[in-house]
Amino acid sequence: MISEYVENRTLGRFVIHSNNRLLVGKGIQEGNPVPINTFVYNRGDAQRVTIDEVAYTMPQASILPLVANQHFRFEHPENLIAWQFNREFYCIVDHDAEVGCVGFLFYGIHHPMFIRLETEEMKEIEHLAGAFLHEMKVRDNFQGEMLRTLLKRVIIKVTRIAKQQNESYQLNPDEKMDIIRKFSLLLEANFKKEHEVKFYAAALNKSPKTLSNVFALLKQPAPSVLIRNRIILEAKRYLHYTDRSAKEIAYELGFESPTHFSRYFKQHTGYNISEFRTVGEHD
Repeated sequence: MISEYVENRTLGRFVIHSNNRLLVGKGIQEGNPVPINTFVYNRGDAQRVTIDEVAYTMPQASILPLVANQHFRFEHPENLIAWQFNREFYCIVDHDAEVGCVGFLFYGIHHPMFIRLETEEMKEIEHLAGAFLHEMKVRDNFQGEMLRTLLKRVIIKVTRIAKQQNESYQLNPDEKMDIIRKFSLLLEANFKKEHEVKFYAAALNKSPKTLSNVFALLKQPAPSVLIRNRIILEAKRYLHYTDRSAKEIAYELGFESPTHFSRYFKQHTGYNISEFRTVGEHD
């Protein structure tokens, strides 16, 4: 079942999937409709989910946040509930001061993030799921705001649970962890053009050495590793899901030349561009 709310004025879109076998995410694939973020709630048994062609196990009684540019498919989507929203309906970046999820739940460095729910937490999520479905049936001038309010509750609730389960957030003050979050958001916005740590350090009013020390102190991957991983992930997405040439991808990702990009990709994946596409076709 699919229930959808659309605001004609803003083109805001909110969608609920329940027992829908067609639940998939097409990310950057050609012909993909309006980009949309997703919360997936697994109320059934553990099942496999494939995200950007990498397989994971989604535990039972868990929630998985997914961003608009991710490709995903589930083994048993009919056992899931999913809430989807575009930025016109609720912009997580604009509202980050309220919900504190950007760079953590969404666009975070630990991804995918499977957030396990205790019995009482499941009851609350089930209650919110019912409230969403009820509001979908109410057609008045307040419907959009009510749905946004419920979505905000879900985001805050899931963020709280996830932070309680994250050792780094338990051991370190929020201001230090906020550096990680802000870096993640900067990275998502700039990785196609900015490949050096010094850019992100300057944007955070830190020296490159200080920024790297903060990440080491918090037991996080080095900023240079995160930048590299994000570039490679996007390159793989283009190679998997589009027909763009290596030259087109190279310039899209900010490389000076296709040759430089090819060397970079080979160095960090072990594959030539053509080899990777051939392997991907047989995965």
